[in-house]
Amino acid sequence: MTHAFIVDYRKRSTTAGQEVAVPVTIIETPPLHVVGARLYRTEPYGARAVGEAWAEEGHDEVDRRIPRHPATSSEGLAKFRSTPADEVRLIAHTEPWLVTGVSTKAPDLFELRVSGDAFEDRRKFALDQLGKEVSVDQVAKEGEFWDVIGVTKGKGFQGHIQRWGVHLQPHKNSKHRRMIGTLGPHNPSFVTYRIPQAGQMGYHRRTAVNLRVLKIVRDPKTEPVAPAGGFLHYGALRSSCVLVHGSIPGPAKRLLRFRLPIRARVAPVERVEIRFISTASKQAA
Repeated sequence: MTHAFIVDYRKRSTTAGQEVAVPVTIIETPPLHVVGARLYRTEPYGARAVGEAWAEEGHDEVDRRIPRHPATSSEGLAKFRSTPADEVRLIAHTEPWLVTGVSTKAPDLFELRVSGDAFEDRRKFALDQLGKEVSVDQVAKEGEFWDVIGVTKGKGFQGHIQRWGVHLQPHKNSKHRRMIGTLGPHNPSFVTYRIPQAGQMGYHRRTAVNLRVLKIVRDPKTEPVAPAGGFLHYGALRSSCVLVHGSIPGPAKRLLRFRLPIRARVAPVERVEIRFISTASKQAA
C-alpha cells in the first residue's frame, strides 16, 4: 500500500471537490491466458456442461493442474457453435511466472462467465478468445467500482479474547481471566453459535465491496508507482497493475479475484483526478 492525493469524487463528502489524501493499494495484474470455453444448459437439477472447446496450450506448467487437452478440431468447433445452451464460460489460468518471487509454478485455473445480451454473440466472443491473453485494461476502466475477493491473513487457533475482543475477567476471578463468563442460559440446553469461543482466526474468504479503481498502469517502468526500495516482502513490479482506493483482504502475493459490484450504489465517474502518488520508501531506504 501507499497513499495518494486525489480530488475527492464523493459528492456527499464534506471535502467533495477538494484535494484529500487517501490510502491506495497497488495490485499487480498479469494477464490471464484463455485455454478453453464451456457451454452450460440450465436443467431442473442445476447447470450442466453440454459442450467444450479447447485451444492449443502453450504453457507446460498447466499440466500440473489438469491433463493436457488437445486442440478442438474443426468438427468439434462446429458442434460447439450448434449446441443449444444458456450460458458460456471461459476456462482461463493465471501466469505466476510473470510475477516476481512467487514460489508456485502451477497456475490457478478457473472459469469466467461471459456476459452480454445475445447468446450467439457471447459464444462467438468465447471462441475468438481461445488461446489469447486477457489483460486488465480490456475488462476494467478507470473510475469504476470493483468487488475484490480474497483470503485474509491466517492467525491460526486463537482464544476468546484475541478472536472476538471480549473483555477480560476481573482479577479476582477464581478460574481464568482470558475466557468468557458464560456459555449462555440453561435453556435452550445447548451452546449457540452466537457465543464467542476459541477457534480458527483468519484465513477466511472475504469480499471487499465497492472499491474504486483510481488508475490502471500498463507499464510500471514508464509509470513508476512502486516506493523507493520496493515493496516489503514482494519485489519489483513487472506486469501491469491497478491502483485501488482502500485496502483489500489478504497478504502480499495471494491470489485475488475481481468482479463487477453486485451492490453498487454510486454512479461511477469517468476518471478520478490524481494529483500525487507517493513513491517514498516504506523502509527508510
